[in-house]
Amino acid sequence: MPTDSTAAPRARTNPDFHVRLAAGTGDIRAAQRLRYRVFVQELGGSGPMVDHDAALEADRFDEWFDHLLLLDRALPGGEADQVIGVYRLLRADQAARAGQFYSENEYDLSALRASNRTLLELGRSCVDARYRGGEALFHLWQGLAGYVRDYGIDVLFGVASFHGTDPAALAAPLSLLHHRHLAPPELRARSLRHERMDLIAPDALDRRAAMLQVPPLIKAYLRLGGYVGDGAYVDHAFNTTDVCVIMDTARLSASRRALYSGAGR
Repeated sequence: MPTDSTAAPRARTNPDFHVRLAAGTGDIRAAQRLRYRVFVQELGGSGPMVDHDAALEADRFDEWFDHLLLLDRALPGGEADQVIGVYRLLRADQAARAGQFYSENEYDLSALRASNRTLLELGRSCVDARYRGGEALFHLWQGLAGYVRDYGIDVLFGVASFHGTDPAALAAPLSLLHHRHLAPPELRARSLRHERMDLIAPDALDRRAAMLQVPPLIKAYLRLGGYVGDGAYVDHAFNTTDVCVIMDTARLSASRRALYSGAGR
């Protein structure tokens, strides 16, 4: 589940970033250790396959996803100690083997499935607290952009999270997302345990204050032209309120493509 943190320590200087796909069990364990630090220790999440003794956040879908890793090779130790960012990536053919997309635990994806577009689900996005607010996320996105090109992906989607499980406390940012960034009907996923997002009328909404409450990762998706689905989903296991973010690669402007792919950087 994508996340972010607003109270991160200072980022490291002079990192040596490298992005690649996980190549085996050791790489996946390194990703799960990072996810444990972020989703369990920082955000208070849990789940049936969380291994507190080994400090691993895992689920049954891990074997079906590709795991995109960001490493800082300037860190001491082997590559398993250098994983500082991760994304899980699930194509439609992988989802078919898994029996579903992960997001289908929370959202009805009928519209996306009926679109006849090539789909890629994103999940479990996180970056080590020391690297937030810097270049790390952009390096992950460059790796993601390469994956999208290689597989001819048309639409990216996945659940993204607000911390906490009280939608009323998130009324302003959820309303902003609903009123200004709702996906078109042909791509509009709908929450299975539907929590209304239109909690404040447009003319009563302080848009600037509301946007300040939107997590940085969701803001980044919006800058890329992302949409949200219909309704939020409260995930008590992860202590989050989730929205489904959808990005149509055909709608990205040239400037947004440059941001996404790192072109010209």
